[in-house]
Amino acid sequence: MNLNIFASSGPSVYVAPQTVFNFHSIAISNSELYGWGIILIIIVLFIWTARKVRLYPGKGFVGLVEEGVSFVIGMVESSFSRPEVGRKYVPYFVTLFFFILFNNWSELLPVIGDAFKHGSTPLLRPFTADLDATFAMGLITMGLVYYASIKESGGLKIYLRHFFVGSPKNPLYFIIGLLEMLTDLTRVISLSLRLYLNVTIGMIVIDVFAYLGHIAAPVSALPFYLIEIFICALQAYIFTILSVMYLAVAVNHAHDHNDLAREEYLTEADVPETMKDESRQVAQGANGI
Repeated sequence: MNLNIFASSGPSVYVAPQTVFNFHSIAISNSELYGWGIILIIIVLFIWTARKVRLYPGKGFVGLVEEGVSFVIGMVESSFSRPEVGRKYVPYFVTLFFFILFNNWSELLPVIGDAFKHGSTPLLRPFTADLDATFAMGLITMGLVYYASIKESGGLKIYLRHFFVGSPKNPLYFIIGLLEMLTDLTRVISLSLRLYLNVTIGMIVIDVFAYLGHIAAPVSALPFYLIEIFICALQAYIFTILSVMYLAVAVNHAHDHNDLAREEYLTEADVPETMKDESRQVAQGANGI
């Protein structure tokens, strides 16, 4: 974050990551470099947190992590009609939530931006302020959603049925189904763009108001820092809850469809004995009449 209060040429605004160095033929950007650093920090902090967890809720950072994990678990379980199915995917969504949250909040650190440079290139940039990074996150998340949806549905053919409300032989239903599939594919773009734009615009707004404040930069930028703390957490929640809902809707629809199919094809062997007895009594009464 650029807080150079004596700058005369305006704040440095970067809407895209920049290459810091090349590893063989692979270009390493400042967002990738910082992203790996955040990953290492998260691993160390969560290993330390896991050793501090006790039967009763902890305080400070440990308590914050426990509350965050409980929140995501509740969010996942409440989204699935069968909570036991949702629990299988809790580890991924917990990791996703905290990874985005920590990367979003890292944009508020004073080491971001022009504070450290490699030549003329800023050394550090938030990972979630890189469109390639957020697109990769969206792609991986939706890949998991599609894989899990097909797996929980019982196969690709059954999974594709939830796009078509009626018979695909009907041209109208077929077109609606294709549009639903196309809309489903655009979720990767919507997830990545929403996260990238919110983080990047937040950085730019803070830089601009810090520059306008000059010597009073901490005061002029403080309200936007406080707002950005909330927005960063909100964006981590939105990305995670949308990913959960995309998976839950497909899985719940598949389970409901399978349950309905089983009900339609019940045989006499599937009918409980009490129902058989009641049907015999009704038949005997009708014969007596």
